[in-house]
Amino acid sequence: MVTLASSHPRRRPRRRVHVDPNGILNALPDPVLVVDGEGLVHFVNFEAQQFFEAGEATIINRPLTELLPPDSPVFSLIDQAFAQASSRSEYGITLETPRFGPHQVKATAAPMGGDPPRLVLVTLNEVSVARRIDNQLTHRNAARSVTAMARMLAHEVKNPLSGIRGAAQLLEQTAAEGDHELTRLICDEADRIVSLLERMEVFSHNQFERAPVNIHSVLDRVRRVAENGFASHVRFAINFDPSLPPVLGNFDQLVQVFLNLVKNAAEAVPADNAEIALSTAYQRGVSMSVPGTAGRVNLPLVVSVRDNGEGIPEDLNDHLFDPFVTTKKDGSGLGLALVAKIVGDHGGVIGFESRPKRTVFNVQLPVYAGRSLGPGDLEVVE
Repeated sequence: MVTLASSHPRRRPRRRVHVDPNGILNALPDPVLVVDGEGLVHFVNFEAQQFFEAGEATIINRPLTELLPPDSPVFSLIDQAFAQASSRSEYGITLETPRFGPHQVKATAAPMGGDPPRLVLVTLNEVSVARRIDNQLTHRNAARSVTAMARMLAHEVKNPLSGIRGAAQLLEQTAAEGDHELTRLICDEADRIVSLLERMEVFSHNQFERAPVNIHSVLDRVRRVAENGFASHVRFAINFDPSLPPVLGNFDQLVQVFLNLVKNAAEAVPADNAEIALSTAYQRGVSMSVPGTAGRVNLPLVVSVRDNGEGIPEDLNDHLFDPFVTTKKDGSGLGLALVAKIVGDHGGVIGFESRPKRTVFNVQLPVYAGRSLGPGDLEVVE
């Protein structure tokens, strides 16, 4: 009897691999927590421990209110997930506590563990960084357009204006008494236009030396100037991280950035109970690609300026850093455009979140990595 060999090779039995659910959650790049109906945390993955800057032993079996303020929208999502037994999400939530700096996230609460659910899985996806970097590139392009316009106007307009002003002064010498007001009006308007052109010319000044700068020295200078001048009616709340490394930047330019932001905040706060909060934090894992290279700039240092004003009109959100966009009656709309340009020249990014009684501008900057740089250089990590 002849036995024919099978045309199919013998298949090896598949070995079942045990998959640890906790291992899967710990491998995720986003913070994940499991919370019960009483608000106690039953699980926290590695990324959440880094996000909240607290270890597992500190978080487990503790109320979530010890990590987030009780009025955080995250608690509303959790309540909805329990009540409706369905997943709920919300974009643009700002999370901030004294322990860690401001983060804008998409929060999702998903029920688990039976019907009705006994537990809710909370996931936090930080989405603002990529958006701020994309917006920063837009701000830079807008600043370049202002630079080109300033150069053209300085050549084509300032010289004729000088002639017009000189002619008005000559006319004033021979004009009748009643016409002096008109000649003075011509001179004043010519001076106003020249002043505006000179403010625009600032956009073409991007060559400056950078070195290690203590960001808290910058903010202290800004606060002292503000408290003794335009913000004498404001109460300042300070929350600095004393362990931060130096910023790679230019002291005077950074003072200009935060002086502009604080001045805007001081003009937005209410007459009574006016408050501006200045805070600093270290945020790991944030970097921006450098065009034309394979490197990137790390942006771990976050400076926040928060005010309790009425907020920024929603229709300006996408254009707030564009030149000539302003909410002020007599504003030129160049202040925030200049801020965005200086931050961009430092290799950083700026963004904001606004709602009534709470507007926050976040500036992310590179830190000093051991060497001073010349004009136009960037500290690039390959």
